[in-house]
Amino acid sequence: MFLGIDLGTSKVKGLLLDEQGTIVATQRVALDIQRPHPHWSEQAPEAWWAATNQLVGLLRAAAGTGWEHIRAIGLSGQMHGAVLLDAAGEVIRPAILWNDTRSAGECAELEAEVPRLHEIAGNLAMPGFTAPKLLWLRRHEPENVQRIETVLLPKDYLRYRMTGAKITDMSDAAGTLWLDVARRDWSDTLLAACGLSRRHMPALVEGSDVSATLAPEIARRWGLSPSVVVAGGGGDNAASAVGIGAIAPGDAFISLGTSGVLFVVTDACRPAPASAVHAFCHALPGLWHQMSVMLSAASCLQWFCRLVGCDEATLLQDIHPLSDSEKAAAPLFLPYLSGERTPHNDADAKGMFYGLTHASNRASMGYAVLEGVSFGIADGLRALQDSGTQIRQCSLVGGGARSPFWAQLLADTLYIPVVTHHGGDAGGALGAARLASLALGGDRQRVCQKPPVDRVWQPRPGAHDNLMPRYGRFRALYQDNRGR
Repeated sequence: MFLGIDLGTSKVKGLLLDEQGTIVATQRVALDIQRPHPHWSEQAPEAWWAATNQLVGLLRAAAGTGWEHIRAIGLSGQMHGAVLLDAAGEVIRPAILWNDTRSAGECAELEAEVPRLHEIAGNLAMPGFTAPKLLWLRRHEPENVQRIETVLLPKDYLRYRMTGAKITDMSDAAGTLWLDVARRDWSDTLLAACGLSRRHMPALVEGSDVSATLAPEIARRWGLSPSVVVAGGGGDNAASAVGIGAIAPGDAFISLGTSGVLFVVTDACRPAPASAVHAFCHALPGLWHQMSVMLSAASCLQWFCRLVGCDEATLLQDIHPLSDSEKAAAPLFLPYLSGERTPHNDADAKGMFYGLTHASNRASMGYAVLEGVSFGIADGLRALQDSGTQIRQCSLVGGGARSPFWAQLLADTLYIPVVTHHGGDAGGALGAARLASLALGGDRQRVCQKPPVDRVWQPRPGAHDNLMPRYGRFRALYQDNRGR
């Protein structure tokens, strides 16, 4: 048995996988985000650990006697977060998360200080990344910076609590702006620009390698053998790629979670910073990936449901019967509730409804939210295409994969087939469990097979033609309101 733990933004999710690759059990525990000031997004690492222990208890109860057969654990998690430890291994302050945009000014500072930043890191400096967060802290919280002994990423804090080891994997490290992404090694130049050195960094391993062994005390508490190993794991999207079987150049998927991602595997580091496209290491050795990222995706739907006081299933039932004319008359929605990355790299971008009338209702506005997120994914596809990357088909994963309506809307908007899979919402937890299997010598091709296809959503030419004028107005709406 293999245990995968995925530390998301809104929940920590666990999954048990048997030797045949069958999912035996899944559980999740909710997490809260603190937003004490505009542009801020933080969580307490201790809350992650408490939720993980609660998750383990739920999975242990669900697994029964199968629990004692776990031999390896894999980790997946939200990227870019800054977890600061002091010399005693204690957390100095709440973790600054990936969707925190307070460090926009420090991004310009970093770009000016390191002219080779794009060449080394393969990415633009964006406030979501880890390095600008450290520059912001150096300016605003110097007393905390002076105490820093180690900087960890979120999932690696869980590893530290599980094993006592300070280790990260290549895919997660690539999102810090401190990694030489092509060489898969820390960059002394980029670290020095933030007042850090290698001694502040965790050791690097590949995601499918053994990173450490479960600490005896944790093994006893969790009812596991102290010989259980912990795999390197991966950043959430790289782990999701392993889970969906995106392990060959050209394989692509869309992830509709808190954020929205369009991910394509490459056999070399292919940076495209001019298009605000990310170029990161994959969680598997010898592979990289390109990625467009929008900061708010399924979280836009959750936000709207809270506003109108209904659950997502009810809202989708309201939306489904809308006619083509009603969709064409729906308001437009900009999904920039937390600023935006690809293609705008604009921390100050704002969300909005445009075109509200007395005829606007919950269904038409809900449709606008789904459409606006789909248009944001289309912006990411354009950015990838501008960099020379072509995508012929996409798998769909994450919570949004549960909606047939949204899957068809994406196929119509992007004008490429969209494939949903059985278990496609397992995401990073499944990939983490698969990486645990690989760490014990599992065969890559067998372990990382694509899950069975649920359905292929073909683009409909008429629907695509109807969407394109609205997409044009969507793009103009951002440009007309930029900086306001």
